[in-house]
Amino acid sequence: MQTSEHHSHRLSIVRFRRFARRLVPALALAALLPGAALAGATTITVTLWDKGATSMDGMDEAHPMGMAMMDAPATKTMMPMVTMGIRIDRAEVPAGAVTFAVTNASTDIIHEMIVAPVADPMVPVPYAADEVRVDEEAAGSLGEVSELDPGKVGSLTLTLTPGDYLLYCNIPGHYIMGMWTLLTVTP
Repeated sequence: MQTSEHHSHRLSIVRFRRFARRLVPALALAALLPGAALAGATTITVTLWDKGATSMDGMDEAHPMGMAMMDAPATKTMMPMVTMGIRIDRAEVPAGAVTFAVTNASTDIIHEMIVAPVADPMVPVPYAADEVRVDEEAAGSLGEVSELDPGKVGSLTLTLTPGDYLLYCNIPGHYIMGMWTLLTVTP
């Protein structure tokens, strides 16, 4: 004859198995859904790219490709020659929680992604020429996925309000070599 304690233990095991049979399929389904971890968040796939180890070789002779220069005639003809950049899978997202899933697709160069608000796309970004980089504090940096080694991934989730945002790499020289893009957040 079984003891009451043994019976209680067996009953607990049976209950756990029933629970697990319902839980495992639910967890498997949740893992397949994009953004399941952050319900309601919009995910943007961000790719940081370059053309290899020599991407910075022409920096001394390069025409700066910073955001405020995009309407200059020389910039329009030179944009196809950029050697590094930031690609996003969508240029517009709704306001709210936004997750940036960032991949450094380079095989040779460290990159990062910084997010900053843009009040006017025609106003130059605060730039420290002596450091060959954007002044992050003056630009109003909201957050970043910093210094990803080649092939590495990172993520950042921010709550964004309607407006334009600059995504850029601030490793010295990368921004002026064309490593930036704009994101529009809609109401």
